[in-house]
Amino acid sequence: MNWTNELLDLYEKNQDIAGEVTYKTIKGKKGEEHIPLILLPVFHTTVTAQIEVTIDENGEFLSAKAVDKAENLTMIPVTEKSLSRTAGTEPHPLCDNLKYLAGDYMVYYRQGKKQKDYSENYRLYMEALQRWHESPFTHKKVDAIYAYVCKGCMIKDLATQGVMTLDDEGKMTGDEKIQNVAQADAFVRFRVESILDAGADILADTSGQYCAECWLDKTLQEAYIQYYTSILPEKDLCYLTGKREAISYLQPKKIRNEGDGAKLISANDESNFTFRGRFSDKTQAFAIGYETSQKIHNALKWIIRKQGYSWDGLCAVIWESGMNPLPTWSADTDTITDEYFNQKDWDEDELPESETGEVQASGFCSAMRGYGKKFGDTSRIVLLAFDAATTGRLAMTEYKTFESSRFLENLTYWYETCRWQQVKYKEGHKYDYLGMAGVNEIAEALYGTEQNGKLTLNNKRMYAQVCKRILPCISERRKIPVDMVRQAVQKASSPVVYEKRYNWEAVLGIACAMVKKERREQKKEDWNMALDKECKNRDYLYGRLLAVADRIERRTFDREEDAGRETNADRLMNAFSQHPYRTWQTIEQRIHPYLKKLDIRERNYYKKMLDEICEMFDIDSFADNSRLEGIYLLGYHSQLNEMRYQKTEETKED
Repeated sequence: MNWTNELLDLYEKNQDIAGEVTYKTIKGKKGEEHIPLILLPVFHTTVTAQIEVTIDENGEFLSAKAVDKAENLTMIPVTEKSLSRTAGTEPHPLCDNLKYLAGDYMVYYRQGKKQKDYSENYRLYMEALQRWHESPFTHKKVDAIYAYVCKGCMIKDLATQGVMTLDDEGKMTGDEKIQNVAQADAFVRFRVESILDAGADILADTSGQYCAECWLDKTLQEAYIQYYTSILPEKDLCYLTGKREAISYLQPKKIRNEGDGAKLISANDESNFTFRGRFSDKTQAFAIGYETSQKIHNALKWIIRKQGYSWDGLCAVIWESGMNPLPTWSADTDTITDEYFNQKDWDEDELPESETGEVQASGFCSAMRGYGKKFGDTSRIVLLAFDAATTGRLAMTEYKTFESSRFLENLTYWYETCRWQQVKYKEGHKYDYLGMAGVNEIAEALYGTEQNGKLTLNNKRMYAQVCKRILPCISERRKIPVDMVRQAVQKASSPVVYEKRYNWEAVLGIACAMVKKERREQKKEDWNMALDKECKNRDYLYGRLLAVADRIERRTFDREEDAGRETNADRLMNAFSQHPYRTWQTIEQRIHPYLKKLDIRERNYYKKMLDEICEMFDIDSFADNSRLEGIYLLGYHSQLNEMRYQKTEETKED
């Protein structure tokens, strides 16, 4: 199957919920936010409405109000031309801006320097609505709205209700806004109250309940689909499905979000002859059925809003053919594990006993196996990614399909081969876990700066660039980019540039994970978080020496007075990574005063540790002053953790 067939299949499998509004809860800057999710019926789109007018089924005006911003997303029927309307006057079939719906618009409109006449907008709207009203596929709500707008008194009614503000001369004021939209440009939606039995068949939706809101009424949606299908132009061959249906060359927008003006399919560049040398005109280049196009775009919009991820202009979405839940591939190991365990009620013997590293790893593997059990034999994963170089053109940058089992194996491979101790803030405090950080955290570690105590990227586009390069590593087991590994090592080698130590610790954990993965892919080496006391690798041993030097100095610090103090190992770490032999001589001299401050037993313990590490060096390798490779961070981090968590008789507790 190609990507269009995947989206058609997605729409067909979920078309029973088309037209229904559900909500996704996310954590925003102001707390929990509820994002509406709508699989649009064909020949429909969404707009943001500013005004809501309520009438009865006889077309009598009842009330009006300004729509709350949190509830302004509105489904409306559209035509092929009105869907692509920019500066034209093609009206929407039912709900539209005031200049189309209000017959008295010009009475209350204040003319500027340029004399404008919007009477034509109202006339075109009335003609279109009349055709639907007089067709066999009309609806009680269509009849009611037609009866009301024929009166041509909408602005007057809105002013009476206080929704519109008029100046001393009785004209609409240009400064007054509704939801930051000039009141003269406001979009209007309708409610039609029933004075009849609410259970009347012609007014009830599929649940048997009367729905006053036109934008939620499934019977109204179906009536329009039948009406518009009856007036579509002559059928031709659709190049995507091979079926004969009405062809459209105007494709929908709003793919990535409601404000997205970029189109995925377009052939309107006739002046520059995009198809020069191949076809004489666009009709030979491609022909897509209008209904097919609607299903493809509506399915794509829905799945992106439901489970897509956005980084600046880049948008990526992954779904399983049976719509079973998937791991959040861009999140960190700990988050993925928590998400799975929170999806169902676990028996007590299934829950991890503690938050040790091994239990965390076991929990992640259990989560991956759990996801796998939900997939059938024919289950597959679809991955799509989009980006826009211009505001009007959207490009597909990634399209892959996988067997679900293979995708989970690749995902597991990424997190397991990058497994290292990571640091993040969770529930208000610093939290350590074994695994790999998320895509956003990787981007911030590589290219971010510390601002207000947090790692932040000023150039938001960098999130997209990092995602583009990391996504194939996660989904297809491609090798991790070497330049990104080098960048991570460089950032981790400069702890003094970070005001908050936990930010540097987060960068260090990510750098170690990336170095570990690179060494596995390039050298077939396996490195673990546990300290390898038998390893004679020069870079690893130098990293261990640096960690011991840092520990010796910190053992003399006062917890409160020296909380933000830097050690000599911190200050010289970058120079140490470039010239280890020469820099170690300086560090070794500077730690002697701190060794003397320790009691004799602890002093001898650290001296012995330094001697044992030095004895592991070959003579020539120790005197080698060339730049250290990223492995030195593995030795450094492992040695730090060994000393931090291992209790011995010789050392005091932290």
